[in-house]
Amino acid sequence: MRRGRYYIGRVIKLGMLDQEKLMNAIAKAPTITIGKHAWTITDVEDSRNSNMPYLFGNLSKFAFEGHVTVIDTATRSKVEALAPNLLVASSPFVYLPNFSGIAYMHAWNGIQEELFPRRFKNIIEAAYGNFFVDCSIEPVSDYKAFSSKLQELDKFTEISAKVYPPNPLFGRLWGSLNDYIKERNASEVSIKESSEEGQGLKTKIVSLIVNILKDEKFEPETPLAITDAAILMAADGYGKGFVAGEHDGAQVVIRTSETQKSFLFNKAPVPEQLADEAEKHFRRISKERDMRH
Repeated sequence: MRRGRYYIGRVIKLGMLDQEKLMNAIAKAPTITIGKHAWTITDVEDSRNSNMPYLFGNLSKFAFEGHVTVIDTATRSKVEALAPNLLVASSPFVYLPNFSGIAYMHAWNGIQEELFPRRFKNIIEAAYGNFFVDCSIEPVSDYKAFSSKLQELDKFTEISAKVYPPNPLFGRLWGSLNDYIKERNASEVSIKESSEEGQGLKTKIVSLIVNILKDEKFEPETPLAITDAAILMAADGYGKGFVAGEHDGAQVVIRTSETQKSFLFNKAPVPEQLADEAEKHFRRISKERDMRH
């Protein structure tokens, strides 16, 4: 079995885009053209009404007029032939509505992990005429890898995050920030702190993550600072953020997207099996971070 790497993220839905509209757009995706290639979602398996809801598909990149090499038997020579709608690359994915979660495969020959979210966004928004809908995939960070990078910093000079309302899950430790977003009826919240002198910013983000990894029921002695809560929220896939600081006198920037969680699985997966594997990872993430409905 040939295996590929699948990256884990959450699908953020803003404007008029809701859960049902997102799933309908996956199931009946339009074809869009970007540059020399066309893009769409193929081979959809819509199991949104099953005991474990999911939608499976392939993000497919193709050429309207492709060229292939064939054999001319009369002359026993190789010749070029037209191949309409020639598939260039395909990346299998599965969407789990219970987690707003998506797992998608890096395809080395044309749909890298950083390109998949952009093309997925293009297709979903095009399904509704690009009118008042906004869709994005935000990476779910690996807490261990993220905290390891943060611990290398001698001091923190900037912390910045942009976060979105979670649906359906939220993290217990950043629940107060979630409540604030709801109270303000905000579609997004941006938070930034910086310090250019002295010992840098006072943040507990490293100890918070370390303690969460030790015990998902961890209770901090004091309420989380709003910026620390926002970074945790972004790391859980509900936004994007970064921490800047110094290490041995050099400036370092650590982004939540740089430590995205991933797993290895079959490159040509059975849809139900991929959904089951992805669901296991999202359940593990929810348990590790004590995420709730």
